[in-house]
Amino acid sequence: MPRVKRGVIANKRKHNLRKHTKGFRHGRNSKITRMKEALSHAFAYMFAHRRKKKSDFRTLWNTQINAASRENGLSYSVLIAGLKKNNIALNRKILSEIAQENPQTFSKIAAKAK
Repeated sequence: MPRVKRGVIANKRKHNLRKHTKGFRHGRNSKITRMKEALSHAFAYMFAHRRKKKSDFRTLWNTQINAASRENGLSYSVLIAGLKKNNIALNRKILSEIAQENPQTFSKIAAKAK
């Protein structure tokens, strides 16, 4: 049986590790064991924060809607309750965009919710 030399495979694996750890500090971009550990943590944080990003944006939209509704003399909860009561189906992302880009339109929506 011929001898199998694995230099190419090992170098490719290290190269891929180095590609992912570019910019890491304190040996976490040059020492193989530290690179693997840093990457496992980085991937775990990436996974968790992709989920967290969704709730962060929803919180931001709610805050923006609240600020805009208070300018129109309503609290956030009264605005949302009024929209549901009048069957105005706008989600929070769209309401936030309207509040930021078209305050006059948002004022009309808030007037309907009163």
